[in-house]
Amino acid sequence: MVLANGKGIAILLGMACILAGCRGDIDANRARDKAASSLGSGWPVVRVVTNGLNAKFPESTDINRNPYIEYIRNGTKLDVRVTAPPSEGFDTKLSVIMASDDVPDLVSTSNASWFVNYVNRGELLPLDDLINRFAPQLMKRIPQEAWDSVTINGRIYAIPSLNEAPGGYLMYGRKDWLDRLGLKPPTTLDEYYSVIKAFAERDPDGNGKPNTVGLSIRENLGGTGPMFGAFGTQVSLTAWYEREGRLVNGTVLPETKEALAFMAKLYGERLLDPQFMLNKTAVFNEKIAAGQTGLFVASWSDTRGPIEDNRRNDPQAEWIPLDYPTGPDDRKGTGASQLVRYYSVLPAKGGNAAGAVRLLDFLSEEGYRSVKLGFENEVWTQMNGKMVIDFAEHNKHFYRGIYSNLADPADPQVTRERLDGLGTQFRLNENVQRIRENLIKSAFTGTPTPAMGKYGANLEKDMQETFTKIVAGVAPLSEFDAFVARWYKEGGGELTDEVNAWYANRKK
Repeated sequence: MVLANGKGIAILLGMACILAGCRGDIDANRARDKAASSLGSGWPVVRVVTNGLNAKFPESTDINRNPYIEYIRNGTKLDVRVTAPPSEGFDTKLSVIMASDDVPDLVSTSNASWFVNYVNRGELLPLDDLINRFAPQLMKRIPQEAWDSVTINGRIYAIPSLNEAPGGYLMYGRKDWLDRLGLKPPTTLDEYYSVIKAFAERDPDGNGKPNTVGLSIRENLGGTGPMFGAFGTQVSLTAWYEREGRLVNGTVLPETKEALAFMAKLYGERLLDPQFMLNKTAVFNEKIAAGQTGLFVASWSDTRGPIEDNRRNDPQAEWIPLDYPTGPDDRKGTGASQLVRYYSVLPAKGGNAAGAVRLLDFLSEEGYRSVKLGFENEVWTQMNGKMVIDFAEHNKHFYRGIYSNLADPADPQVTRERLDGLGTQFRLNENVQRIRENLIKSAFTGTPTPAMGKYGANLEKDMQETFTKIVAGVAPLSEFDAFVARWYKEGGGELTDEVNAWYANRKK
C-alpha cells in the first residue's frame, strides 16, 4: 500500500500510536503477572481487558491495587489482573489486542457488533461446557432471554451483564420557568413546541438576557428518543418495527424523516441549542447545571447528576418529570434498552478459560452485593430495614463498577434497594417505572446478526453524520432519501434480510 500524501502519513502515524499504546498495555500487563508470580501467591493468573469507564482511583490505589480487586482475588483464589485501555476508541484498541500474540483470558465490551464479528471470525470460545463445569448455577441467575441474546448457532459465546433499567431516558423540565411564564407542563408535541419557544424567547430565568435555549440535546442527536417517539420510531440499529408483515429498521422509516423535519424546524428557528453538535456529555451536563436550558431528555439517574448540580447553583430551580410528547396518531414513548449491557467473552487464544468463568461466577453470585454496592458498613449501612448510602464513600469507590460490569445479573431486589438508598428524593425507582410504562419496544429480540457485526459501525456513523447535518440545516431534508438508499446498499439490505429470516422463523 502506497500512501504518498500527508493524509496517508497521518493515518500511518495514528495507527502506530494505537499499536504502541496497546503494546504498552500488554507489556505492562505481562510485567505485572511476573511480579505477582514472584510474590508466591500460587494462584492461577486470569488476565482481563475491559473498559475502565475513565474511573478515578483514590490516592495510592489503581485498577490492580485496591480493596475490591483484593476482595475478588481472595474470594476466587485467582490472581486477577486487569488492563483498561482508554475509553476513547476502546473497541479499536480491543481489536488490536485481539490481533496480538499476547491475548487475555477475558474481554468485556458493550459493543454487540464487535461481539458478533469476533464470533463470526471464530476467535471466541463457546462457553456452554465451561459454564456447566465451573459455574453450573450461573444459568439460573441470568434470565433465558439474556442467554438467547448471546447464543449463536446454538452455542453461548458470552456471559451477559444486564441493564438495570428497561430504557434510558425521560423528559425533564423546569417547573419554576413554566410557572414564571404562566405555562402548564406540556403533553402534546404542539405544546412542547410552544414551551420550547417560550423558554428560548421569553426570558424564563428573568435576568433580562437572551441566554437560554428552549431544548438542549447532545452530539449525534443524543437525547432525542422521546422526540422521535412522538412519531412512533427510534433511530438505532437495534430498533425494528413491523410494517406490512416485515421488520424495518427505525432508522429508515418515513416517520424518522418526519421527526427530523420537526427537529430541523426547531434548529432553524433558533429554539434548539445551536451548538448541540458539540455537546459531549460533560459539556452538556455543564449547561444543565448552569441553568442555560429548561427542557432536556434526562437519563433516569440524572436527578442525582446535572439536575442536582443545577439545584445547588440555583436553589429556586425546580425540575419535574414530564409526560412523553404525544405526536401524530397519539404516538409517544422512548426506546427500550438492550437487555444486555456488556458482553464478557473468552478469546480462543486465551490461556485460562476455566479461571475466567470462575471469576464471572463469583462476581455474579458470592461477590455480587459487595462489588456492586460497595462494602457494607463502609459504603452503605442498614437502618430500619433500609439501605443508607454514604455518598462520599460511594463516589470514592465508584471505580468498583469496572469489576461489577463483568458479570452483573441486575438482581431486581438489589436494584430497588440501591436506587432508594441513593436518596428517595431523587425518585430513581419512580423514574425507572415511568420509563417502563412508555417503552417503544423493538420487534427484533434475537442475537445480533452477522451483518450487524460486519456493517453496524459504518451504518451508525453514516446515520449520525447525515441526521446531524439535516437537523443543523447543512443538508436538506431530501438527503434523508439518499441516506436510506445508501443504507440499504451498504449493508442495511443484508441486515434486513437476516432480521426478517429470524422473524419468519419465530412466527412458525
